[in-house]
Amino acid sequence: MENLKNEVKVPIHLKTLSLTALITAGTKVKALISNHPDYFPLFTEGGKWKHNKESWTNWCEGFLGGQMWIFADHIDKEFWLPHAKHYSKLLKGREFDRDVHDLGFIFWPTWKKWHKVSGDLDVNEVVIQAGKTMSLRFNEKAGFFRSFLSENSTFIDIMMNVGIIYYAAQQTNDDEILRKVNIHVLQSCRHLVRGDGSTTHEGIFDVRTGVFQHQQTIQGWRNDSTWARGQAWALYGFGTSYAFTNDPRFLKIAQETADFFIEHAGDQIVPPNDFEEPNPTIPFETSAGAIAASGLLQLSQLVNDRDLADKYAGFAFKLIEKLCSPEFLSNIEEPWEGSLKHGIYHTDKKLGVDESVMFGEYFLVEALDKILGGPWVTTEQ
Repeated sequence: MENLKNEVKVPIHLKTLSLTALITAGTKVKALISNHPDYFPLFTEGGKWKHNKESWTNWCEGFLGGQMWIFADHIDKEFWLPHAKHYSKLLKGREFDRDVHDLGFIFWPTWKKWHKVSGDLDVNEVVIQAGKTMSLRFNEKAGFFRSFLSENSTFIDIMMNVGIIYYAAQQTNDDEILRKVNIHVLQSCRHLVRGDGSTTHEGIFDVRTGVFQHQQTIQGWRNDSTWARGQAWALYGFGTSYAFTNDPRFLKIAQETADFFIEHAGDQIVPPNDFEEPNPTIPFETSAGAIAASGLLQLSQLVNDRDLADKYAGFAFKLIEKLCSPEFLSNIEEPWEGSLKHGIYHTDKKLGVDESVMFGEYFLVEALDKILGGPWVTTEQ
């Protein structure tokens, strides 16, 4: 393992299982790019990536190339490295995209990985520009980065994109960008995380006065319930904020949101779409499990207590083992085109419900990469 501060022991059987799962994912992606070259899917429909369903917003394009960079590390560098570069190049220009709040999702798994591998300064400039563009979403009056939906809205999802803003601030020594991102994270701590460590999907502000108005949800059960994928974004994103800043407030929130996730996932391990929804029609949301698994592995390296490190890594191991079981992982031979089944893209719009979703695919592969020796902390990726 690379630079593990807390020397968590990965079970041997989990390494074997992870390599098998990674090969399955690689086989599925190879079929996808062969059948539909230069196509960026978001979710499957009946197990098929190519369909005519709406996209809602364009935020998943980095997850396909991001998997390829990891496949190049573990499976077949000669085959996957040229494809990883190609699918990263197809994103060029999006570093100036001001229509989405997800540029971290697009450029961190692709161009940031490319820079780490190559050291190319021109590649790094693209990553930096993406972070700068994200910083332009800041509302000075209320102190948050606005979501793509409206100027008075922020999402818990944005916590998974603050890393690229921190990176841009550090790379350019820009104190103004650093100020903005720190304020946003603190506002998210205050308004999107509840006292019990649960989270809301969206926060609404009065942009004229800067006053926070209320919490609400787009994809959860109710405005006062806890959308599982948002909880996973939170535990991972606040951990990332701590990794960049060493601000103990961010680590505290990362732990509280992680503890809530672990407690409420319970013996089921893989969460439902919403932790409070009674008798959910779809009992599992595997993308939330994959995101949480990778985020918990990171958190295990950020805490200063060995028992806590074992707790967070231990639950991540359970999640990964469960997600790699036949119940959730597609068989390499079956016609289902995704690798991770039972994910959810958008419940209310009935898009990609109980399907494979591209972010579930990526974060499972990222978690497998960590098990197989890749970096566990965002700042080392």
